[in-house]
Amino acid sequence: MTVARSILLFIVAALAEIGGAWLIWQGFREHRGLLWIAAGVIALGAYGFFATFQPDQHFGRILAAYGGVFVAGSLAWGVVVDKFQPDKWDLIGAGICLVGVAVIMYAPRG
Repeated sequence: MTVARSILLFIVAALAEIGGAWLIWQGFREHRGLLWIAAGVIALGAYGFFATFQPDQHFGRILAAYGGVFVAGSLAWGVVVDKFQPDKWDLIGAGICLVGVAVIMYAPRG
């Protein structure tokens, strides 16, 4: 259950961070206004809290592992929200990142 909880926290964190950055992008680059930017800032602030709920106590390990989730999540966000079509290299790179997440976070430690 600890691994499942950790994975869920990574997913929620990715949605908050990527969604927050996207909202700011939309507010500024697409001229949607300050409310979009403010919503993005709030989402990014929420993202900052999700890491604190990870079962591992080491901030550096959690943030390093989250980097791989961010990479894969960003590509997934692009597919769903922006209709981006990743190529095989995008998918291979994201897969490598997710393997890194698994090694960093879930490898047995003595």
